[in-house]
Formats: sequence, structure tokens, C-alpha cells
Amino acid sequence: MLGGLGAQELLLIFLVVLLLFGAKRIPEIARGLGKGIREFKGALTQAQDEIKKSTDEITKVDDNNTTKK
Repeated sequence: MLGGLGAQELLLIFLVVLLLFGAKRIPEIARGLGKGIREFKGALTQAQDEIKKSTDEITKVDDNNTTKK
């Protein structure tokens, strides 16, 4: 399963979380966690796009300098 966690371990973790936060807070926590993960993925994609754009520009400049010689 998940990194060596079996069904019993996952159930125990779920029950502990349920006891600590209560049934009403779990959806709020999950929504916040999901929003954070979405924002992180968006920022990661944006950073990858910027890096790709920069490397493409560098490659384009290098190609132009090579053909001028």
C-alpha cells in the first residue's frame, strides 16, 4: 500500500485524526490541504515554464551567435 502502511495502520491513523480534530474539522482541513497542494503544483509548473523559457532564449541566442561567425 502506501509506503508499507497496511489497512490497519491507516485505520488507526484515521481514528486518531478523527479524535483529535473531530468530524466537523476534517473536511475543512482536507479542503485547506487540497488548496495548498494545488497552489504548490501551480507554482511548480510556473517555475518550470520560466526555466524552460530561459533555456530556450539562451539556446536561441547561442544559435544566433554561432551562425554569425
